[in-house]
Amino acid sequence: MGFLNWYLNFVQLSIVLYKMSNLIKVVGALEHKISELLEKYEYVKQQNDDLTTKVKALDTASAMKSDQLRQWEEKFSALKNANAMLGSDKYKRETKLKINALVRDIDMCIAQLSE
Repeated sequence: MGFLNWYLNFVQLSIVLYKMSNLIKVVGALEHKISELLEKYEYVKQQNDDLTTKVKALDTASAMKSDQLRQWEEKFSALKNANAMLGSDKYKRETKLKINALVRDIDMCIAQLSE
């Protein structure tokens, strides 16, 4: 019986060592995958930071372009009015309407000041 007990203990120990060996392999593979995920996370985080910076730069450029467009529209409107005042028939109706609107605004201001 002594040999049988020793043999059973040996088999049980072998099974435990085999399971531990597999467990060590699984843990090693898991550590490797976690390391790869952390590297990918850092890469994606850096890409996100870069894209956020680009979006801010594009927003700033867009705001500047919108402001420039508004300024050019104001200049164009002023040029149309000046052109109409110089005798051009093309924008004469628009200019007359704007002048009439301004005169009405001035009349309303004078009326309010008179009260």
